Amino acid sequence: MKALSILGSTGSIGTQTLEIVDDFPELFKVVALTAGKNLDLLVKQIQRHRPEVVALADPNSIAELQERLTSCGAALKPPVLLAGSDGICAAAAWASADLVVTGIVGCAGLLPTLAAIRAGKDLALANKETLIAAGPVVLPELEKSGSRLLPADSEHSAIFQCLQGTPWADSARLSTGIAPPGLRRIQLTASGGAFRDWDPADLSKATVADATSHPNWSMGRKITVDSASLMNKGLEIIEAHYLFGLDYNEIEIVIHPQSIIHSMVELADSSVLAQLGWPDMKLPLLYCLSWPQRLETPWRRLDLTEVAELTFRKPNPAMYPCMDLAYAAGRAGGTMPAVLNAANEQAVAMFLEERIQFLDIPKLIERTCAKHQQELRADPSLADVLAVDSWARQITAEAAP
Repeated sequence: MKALSILGSTGSIGTQTLEIVDDFPELFKVVALTAGKNLDLLVKQIQRHRPEVVALADPNSIAELQERLTSCGAALKPPVLLAGSDGICAAAAWASADLVVTGIVGCAGLLPTLAAIRAGKDLALANKETLIAAGPVVLPELEKSGSRLLPADSEHSAIFQCLQGTPWADSARLSTGIAPPGLRRIQLTASGGAFRDWDPADLSKATVADATSHPNWSMGRKITVDSASLMNKGLEIIEAHYLFGLDYNEIEIVIHPQSIIHSMVELADSSVLAQLGWPDMKLPLLYCLSWPQRLETPWRRLDLTEVAELTFRKPNPAMYPCMDLAYAAGRAGGTMPAVLNAANEQAVAMFLEERIQFLDIPKLIERTCAKHQQELRADPSLADVLAVDSWARQITAEAAP
């Protein structure tokens, strides 16, 4: 049985992971949970899964959680309760955990992910910002600890699954900085987001409601805006570079409105392998948890005759300026991807608060990255990454029109 520590248990990744645990109770158990402010759901998760430790991001919520758990009665053995950044990191490195699912959104997931790596834990990585902001820091830590990093987001999981048919599959060591033998090119598929069928000239009129209306599925507001700007794929390009070791020239974005092909790899002999399935995060999460095995599920099976057609097109840079900003930041390397990520998080937050317009997002990101150019650290420390993350957020906020 595999013991799990789930970071961000009340979010989308965490709740879907717990659904998988419910589906396969003989294979997985929960030993650690971390969460934010959704105590109603967290208490239910604790009652059902009986973790050894629970950590809250907000120390001020500990007393309320303790009171709620006490009211559950003697039938519930109380877990160890921790709080704050140190508490989240302790839960990530919890001794009895075999695999850590990193579902915390944004750069807040960096420190607990590093804590898990330093404790020698394997990771199901759903927090892309860990590698984007701190790839030069994380890669040496993985090498030192021997932790295995498994991608849990659908695109990088698709690439990982396609590579299982190559000579590299036996080792499956990602984030080494060296591309797997025979891998020539990666194609990351993108839905195109809320504005994929808009005229670029109309983006100046885009509202928050427009940007958060995804044509294919329901997601959190921040990631839905990133999908509309294509920054989500820009960030995934940087993550793919660190995971699979390919040069940025060999990592492409393809608009695929049906979201059935989750990504593709081209091998040295020109063969192209793709992973297909209905858009559902539970499948890549299950593969992370069960790898290298395949578990039988009762889930809906893909019927291509039902899909009827699969279409593809190149992304229009005029529609998606964030795409080129991400390529530029990735190629600059060092601390620049951390600045890109932080500037985007700040700009998107201001857009969602209706303090800026949609087209201000790439303008603010570009301005912040340009200001950082002279201060770029090519070989950053963790302290450097955290410092530029804070700096970029402040500079972006101050530059708002």
